[in-house]
This record gives sequence, structure tokens and C-alpha cells, in this order.
Amino acid sequence: MEGSVTLTQTLADFAEIDQYGRDLEGFRNLQIDADRFTAIRLQMGCYGQRQEGVNMLRIKIPGGRITGPQLRAIGDVLESHSRIETAHVTTRQDIQLHHVPLEQTPEAMRTLARVGLTTREACGNTIRNVTACPLAGVCSREHTDVNHHLQTAVRHFLRNPLNQQMPRKFKVSFSGCESDCAQGMIHDLGIVAVRDGERSGFKILAGGGLGHKPHEAIVVESFIEEHDLLIAMEAVVTLHNKYSDRTKRAKSRIKFLVDRFGAEGFIERYREEFARIKEAYGGREFPPGEWRDDAGGPVPGSGAPRRVFAQKQSGYTVFPVALPIGSMTAAQLRGIAGIAEDRGLTDLRTTQDQNLMFLNVPEADVAGLQADLRDLGLDVPRIGDNVVACPGTSTCRLGITSSTTLGPKLDGGEHDLRMRVSGCHNGCAQPESGDIGIYGEGRRLHGKLIPHYQIYLGGDGVGGGGIGIKGPSVPSARIEPAVERIKQAYVDERIDQESFYSWARRQDPKYFHILLADLIAVAAEDVPVVLRDHGDAADFRVLQLGGGECAGVSQQKIGTLFFEAAHERNYRDALKFQRKYSEALSCADASLTAVARALGDATGVQADDLAGFVTKLSAIPDTQALAAELTELADIVALEEAPGEPDISAIFTRIDAWIDSAAEWCQQRDPTLVLREALRPQARRFTSLVATA
Repeated sequence: MEGSVTLTQTLADFAEIDQYGRDLEGFRNLQIDADRFTAIRLQMGCYGQRQEGVNMLRIKIPGGRITGPQLRAIGDVLESHSRIETAHVTTRQDIQLHHVPLEQTPEAMRTLARVGLTTREACGNTIRNVTACPLAGVCSREHTDVNHHLQTAVRHFLRNPLNQQMPRKFKVSFSGCESDCAQGMIHDLGIVAVRDGERSGFKILAGGGLGHKPHEAIVVESFIEEHDLLIAMEAVVTLHNKYSDRTKRAKSRIKFLVDRFGAEGFIERYREEFARIKEAYGGREFPPGEWRDDAGGPVPGSGAPRRVFAQKQSGYTVFPVALPIGSMTAAQLRGIAGIAEDRGLTDLRTTQDQNLMFLNVPEADVAGLQADLRDLGLDVPRIGDNVVACPGTSTCRLGITSSTTLGPKLDGGEHDLRMRVSGCHNGCAQPESGDIGIYGEGRRLHGKLIPHYQIYLGGDGVGGGGIGIKGPSVPSARIEPAVERIKQAYVDERIDQESFYSWARRQDPKYFHILLADLIAVAAEDVPVVLRDHGDAADFRVLQLGGGECAGVSQQKIGTLFFEAAHERNYRDALKFQRKYSEALSCADASLTAVARALGDATGVQADDLAGFVTKLSAIPDTQALAAELTELADIVALEEAPGEPDISAIFTRIDAWIDSAAEWCQQRDPTLVLREALRPQARRFTSLVATA
């Protein structure tokens, strides 16, 4: 295999799947408690459902790039391990398999790993699947093929200590030009290729997000050189890891740091982290890509092209395949794989609008490819079917309304409007970035809980766009006529070829409430006819299933501190390599302090600095031996002038051994702690990245 497999071959790890299998057995044998195992399986992309005993397995598809053999393997897993017939493409270009029994998840992961696919860090408090312009590499407008840069970033952050126990999930996108079809505006971190005169580089956006309190990203770098890209990315991720709230889930995304510090304060802290990381990484450069002039052409937008699309490579086209709200059966997955292999098409992609694309299709083969796909019940998108829906109450523990039932009932009409349907306010279908976006909620009227859909209008996450305008909330039973009325108003009132985005934004703030007033109002006598959600035979209710698992269980403070120490060790070793011994010793000090704090959390002691922890830990019988060694190490890292080689290496070896002993002590005290990944040597430093990119 070639193309996208170059990346995915480096991602799968059979050893960690075997360890996950042992952890699963430990959980089933009551050796690992439920909270700790939840964190373990989330790290491995295994997400709990609202149905007991089955799980969702999320497969990471970086940049959406996938091959025929990989699709076939997903079809095999779907047929062998899932209790339903369809896989689901998400707005993050992942593929999800639902209703997988927990005991079957290790073997499902192994099947995927054999073709280079991983589920690692697809859930939990991690950097989630990294998305990209679906037309990266073939679009005439792009300055560079950002798949190259995306691959390097994915390799760097996957399994990186910095990325294992963050305060909350973190979403990244890459776009190849200022059109920003990957929607950096709504991401925690958006990377956009730009030109500055004769120079080529990137714009860095940070702090975007949807869900609770939608927030447009701010610009932290209007232009940065290509070789500094990874440094800038790590600086933003470090800000999130260091400062975001770890106690209040609703306030723990990085967008809240922008509000907390203000844009200027956020950027100031970013520059501090950037300078520190750049010093650690020294002169090592991000592997350069190939840059070119923008040749112009149409802006494809955030999803698959709506028709067969001419590539910049003469004689080749992109062939989009419409997937109804992202669904594919096992037969379709295998059928697509067979078509791709028979026709020699090695580059397929999932897209943010839940569709699929074939790239590099010879113009002469388009008709034959279309005929093959029609045999599978698939075809190019049709006008009006630009509808995205999350799983909602079909599987999600956070779902409030049945978005998968409602989604197929909606239509974008003659102007092919982008319809986005989420089952709750978390917005996995990106409703705030659609022409018409809605999310499910419950509202109590006349003593009854009635399902509603909150409407957003005129959203667009690409360059020059904006988060949609919040409109009225309409009972679920009336949302279809509400959407039709909005569409008709647009048809009747648009000026010339005015876009829905422009039309919606020139309306008075009260316009849509007045337009839908009779559908919004619910009199007492109306209650019986609005009590049920789409597809439900019973009156509406919101199931109390506990918190969602997108962010994982409550943070393990001890684990977080050990991962912080491992992250500092990476900087320490990079600085030592450059013979910056004083700076390296400072990082060693930070590692010791983090682990001392972990011991403090385990024993209930607190202190302001490393010396304070040494004193207090020395007074506890259980930690006296650790404290005695820590006393000597604390004196060493406090030296004004660091020793050179070979002494500095001997010191760092001694520090690492002490940290291992501290971890062993913590795990003996609390057997549910799993610290192994914070302790093992990290082979993914920036130095090795340059060699393998």
C-alpha cells in the first residue's frame, strides 16, 4: 500500500493493544476499578454507549486519508464485532463502529492495526483526530499539500506525554490556503498555509470551538515560518495543558483561556511557551514541504465537492460519494474497497460533511466508476442532500434528541443549503457552522418536558465566515415546517445571487423569531402533540446516564503530574543534546517538582516548592527513603552552574531511577494507577521526527 498508508503504518501498535487486552481482563477480574479502566479504554478510542454492554470504537483517519484495504478491514470488523449493520463517518473524518461488545474490542483493534489503522487517542482528554482540507494535494488554490505537515504533527503528538492527560479534548485542523476549508475558526488549533510576499508559512489560530458557548478562534500568529510550525503547535497545546481548568468540565476547553486571559494575555503566554520550546528544539527544522503559487479556481468548501471536481493535475478528477448521514454497510465498505483496488485508486478520503471521495480518478473512468458505485446503492451528492447528523440518542450517552431519525427527513432545497443536526448542545454535527444548524434540547412547558431544537442560521467555518446567528428554539415536532419556512423565506427574499450566509446576517435580530412565532408558541392544549421526539412511541424524557465520556473520567492528578514530568524529560534530553546543560538541569528540576507534587497528592501534603515537599515527605515514614534521595537530587538541580558530560547524564539517569521508584510506590499505594506510559523512554522527540518525516 502507498499514499496515506505511509502515515497509518506508523500509527498502529500491537503491544499497546495487547496491554489493553490485559487491562480489560484486569477490569473483568476486579483488579482494575471502573473509573481507571474507563480512562484506559477512552485512551484506546473505546467509548461507552447509552446501551449497556456495548461500545463505540472510533477509528482515527488523519486528514481523512484511507485506502481500499483499510476500508475492507473496517467492513470486516463491522460484520464480525458489531451488532448493527452500519459504520458512521464523523465530522472529524473518523469512522465509528457502534454496538461492539467490550470483550471483543481488543480483537477488533488488532484487525484494524493489521492494515495500519489505530483507535489510540480517538477519545478522552487528548488531541483527537487531526482534520484537513479534503482536497489537500489536488486543489489548485493550495499553497502546499498540508498532508505532509499533518503527518509530521500526528506522529509527534500521538503517544506524546503532553497529550495523555490534558484538561479536556483538543481538536486540530490543517488548511492549504486562506480559504481554510478545514474550518480552523472552530478548532482549538487551526493551521492555515499562507504566503507573505515571497515567503511561505502558516497562520496559527487558537481558541475556537462550538458546543457550550461557541467561540471563534483568535489569530496568535499571522505568519510563522514553516520550520517553526511544530514549535507553535506545541506551544498552544502546552498552554491548554498548563492553564485550562481541570475541575470544571464545562469550562475546560482552551477557548475559555482566551476569555480568561484576554486575547493579548493569551498570546503573551503563548510567546513565552514558544520561546522555551524553540530553545529546547534548537536548530532542528520541521521537514519542509513543497510550495507553489495559488492558481485560483473555485473554493471547494468544508466537505466533499458537490459534483465531480477537476484536480489541478491535468486529466484527473475527484469523485465524491454521498453517504446518507455518514452511513456505510459492511457490503458497501468492501464494495468500495474492491472498486478502488480494481481501478488502481489508492487515495480515498472521508470528509467533514460525512461523505467519501475518490481522488486521482482519470476523466475517462468517471462514468464507469459511477456505474460501479450505483451497484452498491451509492452515487454522487444530489441537490439538497447536504445533511449532516450526529448519532444522537441512537447511541450517545449525551444525546437528547434523535438526530439520526430527523436528519434524513430534512433537505437543503434547491439552493443545496448545508443542514447540520446535533442531538445535544455539544454540537458534534457542527450546527453553528451550517446554513441551518439545529441541536436538541429539552424545555419544560406547562409542567411537561418537551423536545426542542435550537436553531442557528448563517454559519460558515471557512475563511471569511463566522459562527451562525442563534435563532429561536422550536418544538421537535414542528422543526420540519420551521426549516421549510426559513428556506422559503430565503428563496423569496434573497437579492440577486445572495448566499444564505449573507441573507441571514442582514436580517433584524428578531426576524426569525417573528417568522416562526406560531411554531415556537406552545399552548396548554398543544402539549399532547409536541411531547414526542422523532421516531419515539413514548413521551419525551431525558435519560440520566451520568456524565458523558468525551472528556473521560475525573482527572487522575497523580497520573497528570507523572506525564508532566515525562514531558519535561523530553525537553531536558533535547537541551542536553545541544550541550545547554543549565537549561536541561532546569527541566530536570521541573520533573522532580512534578513527581514530588504527585507524592504530595498521594500522601495529602502540600508545599510551594521542591524544598518544601522534601521537608514534608521526610516526615512521613512511608516516604522517608524516597525523600532522602530526593533531598540529594534537589540540591543537585539547584546548582547555579550545571556540570557537563559525563556527569550530567549520570545525574539524569539517577533522577529517572528515582521517578521510577516514586511511580512504583504510588502504584503500590493505589493499584488502580497505571503510570507505565509516563515512565518508558520516549522515542518521539523532535530529533527523530526530522529523520523519519
